[in-house]
Amino acid sequence: MVEGANAMQYLATHGQGKAGNDVIFSWFARYQNAAAAGADAVNGTVGALLEDDGNLAINTVVDAALRQAPPQEFAAYAPLKGLPSFLDLSVSLALGEHRATLESLGVHAGATATPGGSGALFLAAANFAERGDAVLLRDRYWGPYTGFLKGCGLEVATYPLLPSSTSNDTPYLDLNGFSDALDELVGRQNTVMTWLNDPAHNPTGLSLPSESRFELLRTFMESAMRNEHTGHTLLIDAAYHLYADEPHGWGATVAEALEAGLPWPENLLVCFALSMSKSHTVYGLRTGALVHLHPDLHSVQRLNDVMGVTGRQTWSASPRVAQHVLSELHATTEGGSAWSSERDRLAQLLTDRRTTFIEACQRLGVDVNPSHDGFFAWYECSNPAEVAEACAEQHVYLVPLTGGVRIGLCAVPEEQVVRVAEALSHAAGGTQ
Repeated sequence: MVEGANAMQYLATHGQGKAGNDVIFSWFARYQNAAAAGADAVNGTVGALLEDDGNLAINTVVDAALRQAPPQEFAAYAPLKGLPSFLDLSVSLALGEHRATLESLGVHAGATATPGGSGALFLAAANFAERGDAVLLRDRYWGPYTGFLKGCGLEVATYPLLPSSTSNDTPYLDLNGFSDALDELVGRQNTVMTWLNDPAHNPTGLSLPSESRFELLRTFMESAMRNEHTGHTLLIDAAYHLYADEPHGWGATVAEALEAGLPWPENLLVCFALSMSKSHTVYGLRTGALVHLHPDLHSVQRLNDVMGVTGRQTWSASPRVAQHVLSELHATTEGGSAWSSERDRLAQLLTDRRTTFIEACQRLGVDVNPSHDGFFAWYECSNPAEVAEACAEQHVYLVPLTGGVRIGLCAVPEEQVVRVAEALSHAAGGTQ
């Protein structure tokens, strides 16, 4: 038998470097092993919302609607771009109450159904940047971003997650860092794209306030106006936005910018990557959409075709049943209200856990990052692996990532939240 690298000549060069397990799932496995061995273990690893009893949180309204769906909706293919009713719903979920305002201001919207929010990110990576270009991210981001981008022949450029000073006009945004990084990319690329996971940022739970959103958008629009031959795409990764206090803040900000007289240049595109997998607790049905906005109707229609072709060449068609069920559910005021009430209940779980966690950290002197919405909180540190291991010694399982440790509040029962803060306090003291 031939051993070594030569034993896998059938594996292409670009496949040779793919190795290792996802760090989130490897730490989840450690939690599972500890729990199976009888330890009183705390699971702060996964990115799925769990009830306080440890079971997966299910929006009961969505569950009931799914169980009533006709068999044909489970079995049949969806149209390649998605069910028309679902695409319309996707635009409404992205923009909320600001949709009508944006339409009155001349903004057109298109959408493509995708297998989860991940599918939406892939469509953007595959189509909105030239191969070899770098995509601009904050320097704390969801790890799979790198895989999506590199799989499409793209690189990563970053700017700081937070400004160095708190006394500025753009809270929680390093506007100078963003502007400088953007200018650098514009100077050497024909396309520039930035991915902004907001609100409810993964891995920190950070959400930008309105003034910061406005200034970032203004900076991006002005860059597009100065550089008319460079394509500019702002992608809002809205995976967790429907659990945030301002779920449609970006719709409001785009409308505010246009009402303030900022022109929308032809070379600017705004997109939303949506995850109904999370917002409607149908993770396994892989339900999402890429929504794109532009003032030119022909451009929007052309993008619909491009996205549909890309999907056809990748996953063919996204799963149908959730598209049908969610469309039917939100088609009536009664259905939408029932879903919203159940969503509010689930969001309150996150709010209660976050409040308890932050208060406990303040009491124990644990300096956690600003965290406002969504599934996660963040402990910034230079030695994340050591901190995570020290927490694991106390059977509190978190995820070490670049620059810090992610705390999955979505998975931690309310009664165990203080244990997480205590574990971090112990770890911080023991690893300094």
